[in-house]
Amino acid sequence: MSLPLRKDVKIEETWDLSPLFNRDDEFYDSLTQTIEAVRAFNADYQGKLTDAALIEQMLDALAEIEIDLDRLGNYASLSLSTDQSNPAAQKLYSKFDSSFGEIASLLSFVDSELLQLDDSLLQEVKDSTAEYQRYIEKVLKKKPYQLHPEVEKTLAAFSSTFNAPANLYDTTKLLDIDIGTFEADGREIPLSYVSFEGELEVDSNTEVRRNAFRKFSDTLKKYENTTAKTYDMAIQQEKTESKLRGFESVIDFLLERQEVSRDLYNRQIDLITTELAPHMRRYAKLLQRTNGLEEMKFEDLKISLDENYEPEITVEESRDYIRKGLSVMGEDYMNLVEAAYDNRYIDFAQNKGKSTGAFCASPYATNPFILISWTSKMTEVFVLAHELGHAGHFNLANKYQNVFDAESSMYFVEAPSTANEMLMANYLLSESNDPEFKRWVISTIISRTYYHNFVTHLLEAAYQREVYNRVDNGENMTAPVLNEIKKDVISKFWGDTVEITEGAELTWMRQPHYYMGLYPYTYSAGLTISTLMAKRILEEGEPAVKEWIEVLKAGGSKPPVELAQMVGIDLSTDQPLKETIAYIGSLVDELEKLTDEIDAAK
Repeated sequence: MSLPLRKDVKIEETWDLSPLFNRDDEFYDSLTQTIEAVRAFNADYQGKLTDAALIEQMLDALAEIEIDLDRLGNYASLSLSTDQSNPAAQKLYSKFDSSFGEIASLLSFVDSELLQLDDSLLQEVKDSTAEYQRYIEKVLKKKPYQLHPEVEKTLAAFSSTFNAPANLYDTTKLLDIDIGTFEADGREIPLSYVSFEGELEVDSNTEVRRNAFRKFSDTLKKYENTTAKTYDMAIQQEKTESKLRGFESVIDFLLERQEVSRDLYNRQIDLITTELAPHMRRYAKLLQRTNGLEEMKFEDLKISLDENYEPEITVEESRDYIRKGLSVMGEDYMNLVEAAYDNRYIDFAQNKGKSTGAFCASPYATNPFILISWTSKMTEVFVLAHELGHAGHFNLANKYQNVFDAESSMYFVEAPSTANEMLMANYLLSESNDPEFKRWVISTIISRTYYHNFVTHLLEAAYQREVYNRVDNGENMTAPVLNEIKKDVISKFWGDTVEITEGAELTWMRQPHYYMGLYPYTYSAGLTISTLMAKRILEEGEPAVKEWIEVLKAGGSKPPVELAQMVGIDLSTDQPLKETIAYIGSLVDELEKLTDEIDAAK
């Protein structure tokens, strides 16, 4: 059965965007008003930032504009994300995207003029107001890389052009690629991005799963050159800007905004690649054993260890699990969770044109919005817990920080989400001593939480690093080159344990994260923090929760290393990462032990 059109899905399965705008015409009116406000702001302050009081007044006004832009941008992107084929949503997104170039250009003077001031005046601003200390700190860090104000203004005016590769990627992926159907098990089965990534790549029927992978990969292959050119446009733009700003490499340019050193970045990739691989190879062999596979192929890696313990659940049943699993986070936190279900913060529907995967958007002045394509599988509880972790994090950060300080570094941003996954797992493990159920829970932690974040995204990060190294050396990325890099990364990690099927090298085509800078490696960084934090919460209870809540409230008011230090995690050493990898190894040990116990009892 093919996916329904957006207009045909149940409204209660969709999110309610009215907290942003009730109708599209309200959006257009607000956009017009915001553009006028930005022009007035430019006239009021450009060339006049000469004393601390006026600078503080300017930042107050800028904060209001940023909140309006945040609301507008989220409404445009969220409207499009649920149906990329909707002409009204396309028009709305394009209007915001094109308008943003003018807006960004008119606002670009702020940092340029601040950076031309004497450090003593900036220090005076920093000392006179607690509200904007962090903003000024970040501005000062930009100083070595800031360009002439007119150049900054021009670059800002081209912002929509710089976003074009990401938009083109989505258009190709969600509108142009028609995968059609495939044959398996005597049936003709419809295939789409959503159905493959949500259901068919984890289907317990080996013929269905492998045939779906074959058709999916063969279809992607037809678009590899267009997708490679799109990706190359994005990274060549990053290379050009990094050179203009005086960075030695694109990687350094992208890490600067995360406030993370190259050492932390490389350690995250190198240590996991070498030390986690042996544990994951054992897990792959266990998957092969419990599923009775003669050979373990790449397309088998996401299947369940035991299909009998993959129960189907309803949305309302997921609410009960979430409520119990996250209750340790306290009443205020859980009020948001309840509101997410009651007030339609979550878009559950499956429909044609909807963005794949799951995400949480957290506009500063309203409630969060979560996108997921509900498949009724129990693992969706972990996905929801993950996205509610983002929602809880930014709900608190937006409440306690100004708009400039609410968003944490990308390096830290996945910690609150993956911490929730671990809390859910701890709750489920406490509910039963049945070895089959315990095995299901632990295997889900590995397959859903650690495989997804520590393996899938980590291998993306290793691939991405090699791409940027080659770009720094003057190379352009073509489909054959990207295929070669991806296959090499996958092959080295899995060794001879897994057969790397033809088509596995095309996995790079499926990931929109490559258009978001150095995002993939941050999943493992966040999970390193969250693994240790969940362990503390399990052992200490409320005192650890209180410390964690304070970190969530801090948002981006501190760099990521300092946020982790607030809960006693020292990211300047490799100890947290080694401890997390050892924990994953212990989970695989437990799976092997439980499997032996279950098999012996048969």
